[in-house]
Amino acid sequence: MLRIAVQSKGRLFEDTMSLLAEADIKVSSVKRTLLVESSNFPVEILYLRDDDIPQTVASGVADLGIVGENEFIERGEEADIIRRLGFSKCRLSLAIPKAENYTGVKWFEGKTIATSYPVILRRFMEESGVKMNIHVITGSVEIAPGIGLADGIFDIVSSGSTLVSNNLREVEVVMKSEALLIGNKYLTEEKRAILDELLFRIEAVKMAEDKKYVLMNAPTEKVKDIINILPGAKSPTVMSLATEGWSSVHTVVSQKRFWEVIGQLKALGAEGILVLPIEKMIL
Repeated sequence: MLRIAVQSKGRLFEDTMSLLAEADIKVSSVKRTLLVESSNFPVEILYLRDDDIPQTVASGVADLGIVGENEFIERGEEADIIRRLGFSKCRLSLAIPKAENYTGVKWFEGKTIATSYPVILRRFMEESGVKMNIHVITGSVEIAPGIGLADGIFDIVSSGSTLVSNNLREVEVVMKSEALLIGNKYLTEEKRAILDELLFRIEAVKMAEDKKYVLMNAPTEKVKDIINILPGAKSPTVMSLATEGWSSVHTVVSQKRFWEVIGQLKALGAEGILVLPIEKMIL
């Protein structure tokens, strides 16, 4: 059985549980339970604080972990990055009061920066040749300049609304972050076999993201032209319809790119176009 450490609350928790559900790994949502076993797959979920996950995986207490890249880099623990998961995206940025005249990273020379990520911040400033002071804060970093604790902050930014509400503006993006699946370096063969099955399911879910199953009716004489403009179409299914001279074309395309060619499809005579969601995609 594999033990997976996941964040116990917040957006990363929600995204992680959604991924597991999409992969048909059923986990009870019993509150205040630290360790929960799946009812239909050989894994158990260990709920932890996000900053405890890298060490828990590196030490072997958990076999795998789903954690933000920012926390993984900050902690510097010895674990393997198995897969980037593509959700819970954010960035680690420097921000200062809106009224300040920012002239570049040298603005921070001799100033105090509040952050929960001192390791990443110190590395960036050393590479930039800037000497500054770090005030380490756990939580509510954005209030530090307003109450006189710091001149600026270094923190996670998603939409930027928290900065705006605290009269701050983002001036430097230091790193981008997303959820990572990390693993202990010394998994047994049995656990690696379970991991392979887990990755197979995750791949099927991720492949289906932003993909749509498209069906359309089109004049048979225009089918080749339609196939040529369909983005990503390798070998669409083409079937003759009962009406002579008409065919049905079925394919899988990216939803975003589909809208780029919808006008061309209609101009070629395509009609009755249906766009359907895809839950899983196995290649």
